[in-house]
Amino acid sequence: MHDSLVASKPGVIPARELWARALSEWAIPAEILEQAQESPWIHPPQLFEVPENIEATISHTRALDAVPPFGSVLDVGCGGGVAAFALTPPAIHVMGVDEQREMLQMFAGNARSRGVSYEVFKGLWPAISVTVPSADVVVSHHVVYNVSQIEPFLKELDLHARKRVVIEMPVHHPLTNMTKAWKHFWNLDRPTSPTAEGLLHVLEEMGINAQHEYWSGQLREGRDKERDSEYMRIRLCLPLARLSEVRDFLDSNPLPDHRDLATIWWDSSADS
Repeated sequence: MHDSLVASKPGVIPARELWARALSEWAIPAEILEQAQESPWIHPPQLFEVPENIEATISHTRALDAVPPFGSVLDVGCGGGVAAFALTPPAIHVMGVDEQREMLQMFAGNARSRGVSYEVFKGLWPAISVTVPSADVVVSHHVVYNVSQIEPFLKELDLHARKRVVIEMPVHHPLTNMTKAWKHFWNLDRPTSPTAEGLLHVLEEMGINAQHEYWSGQLREGRDKERDSEYMRIRLCLPLARLSEVRDFLDSNPLPDHRDLATIWWDSSADS
């Protein structure tokens, strides 16, 4: 376990608080949320399908560097498990944590189809971390922007890793690609933080000597106009009757098929 830094300097807001404040600004105003016919905070399982052949990325490589032969991987916020199954082999045992049962079912099915032993744990991290075993490598991809209380989340990742923790995240909040849409449909300005740099500041304050690399990654699911229009409509709290307006907006303002990503990793003190 890494030691926490000494208390912050007087008058300086801790990075963990800046992170929480920045995430709170992403809340949708009540007067807009009340008009939503569905929850705008969607995570469709089909976007988390694992391809048969997983493309090598910087995040996978940094994790593979630390996975021993016949090792184990813990995937926090696992979805279908692409972050874990990119490491099998050499890992032969994977564990998935997710709050959605559908995701864990996908994870289990992918493990069985690959002949990999597995365990799944339903719930939110770090609330259920006491029930989850440690692993050689802990990975968490595209999760941290959903975590307001970031320090305990990171601490439990660290405590559960015998060798290394690897986090993958967009450099900027993943919903920044909807900034123009919110302005167009609701005249609402959206935040620009937190960012990957902010997470690095949190880790620094925790006394964790993390390394990082920035890179550009293609969206795994690709672009599909009808699907993108429907998802954007739901996230904008718009009724189905306005789907054609969203489709027209995307014709003039297409979503990118690449995004700027950050891989952040550190070695557990248990391995020193």
